[in-house]
Amino acid sequence: MDQDVLILGIETSCDETAAAVVKNGREVLSNVIDSQIELHTLYGGVVPEIASRKHTEKINVVIKEALAKADVTLDDLDAIAVTYGPGLVGALLVGVGAAKAICYAKNIPLVGVHHIEGHISAAYVEHKELEPPFVCMVASGGHSHLVICKDYGEYEVIGRTLDDAAGEAFDKVARAIGLGYPGGPKVDKLAKEGNPEAIAFPRAKVDGSVYDFSFSGLKSAVLNYLNQCEMKGEEVNTADVAASFQAAVVDVLVDHTVRAAKDKGIDTVTLGGGVASNSALREQMKIRCKSEGLKLYYPSPVLCTDNGVMIGVAGYYEYIKGVRHGYDLNAVPNLKLGER
Repeated sequence: MDQDVLILGIETSCDETAAAVVKNGREVLSNVIDSQIELHTLYGGVVPEIASRKHTEKINVVIKEALAKADVTLDDLDAIAVTYGPGLVGALLVGVGAAKAICYAKNIPLVGVHHIEGHISAAYVEHKELEPPFVCMVASGGHSHLVICKDYGEYEVIGRTLDDAAGEAFDKVARAIGLGYPGGPKVDKLAKEGNPEAIAFPRAKVDGSVYDFSFSGLKSAVLNYLNQCEMKGEEVNTADVAASFQAAVVDVLVDHTVRAAKDKGIDTVTLGGGVASNSALREQMKIRCKSEGLKLYYPSPVLCTDNGVMIGVAGYYEYIKGVRHGYDLNAVPNLKLGER
């Protein structure tokens, strides 16, 4: 396009109220995130009703700050992109409602964005050379997807978790060994002090589905190990538990991703989602991709967790394809990738 396109991205699918202004799908003019982690830590996890109320309190403040930091007004925007699923329904409704209100008041096009598409698109910002096709591993608290990005906005999900998502397993194991919430970064930090080969936790495979994931058995194995130690009166080395558990998750994520890229004849791999900020996953994926001759891209940690930038980027590519949503756009908590 000859003229610059400015998109305001809004994200409220879980416990971050976020807004960002993105220029031409690749340049970040602002990125504002109001996290609720401290609040939900008191309860050991995200409380949906509390999250919705906090989004309601913060959404206008965050949007105003994003516009101010970008030095633009609502009149300068070409469209507003907003997450409408999947996620917590109450939280999604806050963002969708705010986006629709602004679009109606200013007669700005509205573009609904799939949350996972946002995570897939996050890597475009810092890697200008990245273009489809590529294989993306999206791993977060609520999702573990293995996706082929065939073109901008065109995806094929070839693998997904059949039970717990990777991030969910991190949270549950962290709670079991006394680390609390959020589990991912705390397990990652403690694992650096432990031996990843100390405990032989299982690497689950799904019969007939080589790209699918299952982490509930791994979580149960960790809990069984802890219970056995307690019954025998043995001291638990939590650093070894964290390191061994993390290694089991990382091995599966890396193996499935690299296998998919090789099987599909695609030479580029990307990572997205909160678990993509895990240091062991990044390091092991880097090693495997290098050995297999694959190019690897991933976003900075701030763009791995939920943010408005990724929604603005995904929204840009939807917008230039002509995607528009009406004021009947609703939150879809179980929205599947590729659905409209």
